[in-house]
Order: sequence, then C-alpha cells, then structure tokens
Amino acid sequence: MDPAEWRLELATPDHSIAEFTYPQVLQMPRETLSMDVHCVTGWSRKNTKFQGFMLREFLAHHMIEIPLSCAFVRFLAYSARGHDTSIPRSMALDEAWLIHSQDGLPLPHAHGFPLRVVVPSRYFYKSLKWVKRIEFLEEDRLGFWERTTGYHNEADPWKEQRLDATRFSSREECESFKQLSTFDAYRHIDGDPRVIVRAHFSGWDPQTRDLSGLHLKSCDFSHANFKRVNFQHANLTFGKFEGADLTEADLSGADLEGCDFSGAILDDARLDRNFLSAARFFKRTQVAGETDGLKSWAGLKVTHPDGLLEDQEAYLESLGVLV
Repeated sequence: MDPAEWRLELATPDHSIAEFTYPQVLQMPRETLSMDVHCVTGWSRKNTKFQGFMLREFLAHHMIEIPLSCAFVRFLAYSARGHDTSIPRSMALDEAWLIHSQDGLPLPHAHGFPLRVVVPSRYFYKSLKWVKRIEFLEEDRLGFWERTTGYHNEADPWKEQRLDATRFSSREECESFKQLSTFDAYRHIDGDPRVIVRAHFSGWDPQTRDLSGLHLKSCDFSHANFKRVNFQHANLTFGKFEGADLTEADLSGADLEGCDFSGAILDDARLDRNFLSAARFFKRTQVAGETDGLKSWAGLKVTHPDGLLEDQEAYLESLGVLV
C-alpha cells in the first residue's frame, strides 16, 4: 500500500465529512498505548506497545463532532474481502485509538500499515487493520468476522464472548444435522455460510464425505470417523479432535485456529495453507515431562502453515511432516 495514495475518510453513510492524507495523520501528537492483546483464538501478547493517538483527540483536533443521532462507529478497511467492524459510540470515544507504529517503528503491513484501529478492551478482531474509512451510524451493522464467521459482536475477552451463532438446543437437533446427506443449505445463507457453534459431533460418521466450506466452530469432533472427508475451506476453529480418524482427509485451506488435534489420527491427511494460530498437535499432560501428541501421522503433509506456535512447529518438524 502506497502511503502517498492512502486516504482516511470520515463520513456518515450519506455523505463525506472530511478526508486526510498520511502526512496529515502523522502530524497528530504521538502517544504510547501499552496493553495486553487478546486474540479470539486463545493467545495473548502481554505489554504490547503501540504509538498513535486516541480517536477522540483526532476528532477534537480537527473540530469534528459525531452527529448526536449516531450511536455507533464503523471502521472499514483497504482489503480485498472488505473487512469492517463496529463499536458503540461511547466505546469509540472512551478508548479507541488510531495506531501507526508499534515499538517505535511503522506498523508492518501484515499488522495494519499505514493505520489501524486498536480497541484495548475487546478481542483483537475489533481492532481493524488498514483502516480507510470511519463511519458514524445511527444503527449498528455487524462487521466482517461477526456476520461471516459468527464472532460475538460485543467481543469482551473477560466474558469470553467469542462466538454468537446457531446452537443446537437439543441432542435431537444435533443428530438430525449429522444424518444429512448434503450440506449445501449450510454453505450459503444470503451470501454467507450458516455458522454452527458448540455442537456435540463426537462419534460422527458423515453420510457424505463432502464437508467442504462448512462453518463448524468450537465443536466436539472426538472419535469421529472423518476418513477421506473433504474439509477444504471449512472453518473448524476451536474444534476438538481427540481420537478422531482423519485418514486421507483433505483440510486444504481450512481455518483451524485453536483446534486441538492431540490424540487424533492424521495418516495421509493433507493440511495446506491453513490458519493454525493457537492450534495444538500435542499438549503437555499433568504428569511432568509427558505429552499427548498425535495418535498416528504416517504420510501426513503440512505445507504453508500460517500462525503455528513455535512449540507446535517444532513438534511437527520432529515428526517429519512439515514440507
């Protein structure tokens, strides 16, 4: 992204209020924000130091007032997928920051260069990267992660407000889902997939091996028979796979953040270009010095992983499955 071409626009849905260049943004007095970053996938980064300024200071400096009728503030990004998110007006004025540096250096592009939002009290998906537009709204709009993957709109890490989507309220509902012969109706609902969360799918042996593109988050897949299942581009974040048989399963492009594969069978499985932040392939047991790892991994290939924790990467390397 070329800073010379970048612009930050402030607007209501109906009209533009003001527009700023990158040099104009950098003219704001720089302050340091020290905070603990909490990711929805389960990891935290302590005492992270960002440099920038509070949104309210930026608005006051440029004599911009949020219209009284607007109760929410929406942030939109320069991104191919059109990322956005929103927070209440009071939260935006009390704690939202516009950040251009980390540890005294300009933000890396992967972390939001040239400018990102940081909302310290929320999970980090509320801290939008690559911000291009700040909108003042009378009514709230769900953001990208909230509407497409079921992330909770309030996102309070101390309340563990991670997911807010379809829940099966009875064992009968869950069993009925498991017996479906096709899942096309769950892949696209008004353009977005239907997100299932916290379902008990232990022991599941799907009638169809095509589970591609499904969003099954924070579900229990223990001891499931997923032999030769197509999980391409599925979202299985926070899934529990203890004892599950994933022999010859294709997980290419699947979002596996926070998944626990310890105790799973991954013979000849394919993991390619997966999001693996906070995913576990082994975990330490309560017995000192002992670990619980994969049950079987002959022929497993893990290529182009994104976000593996260092100890998990070292474990997979010791198995010889990282290609």
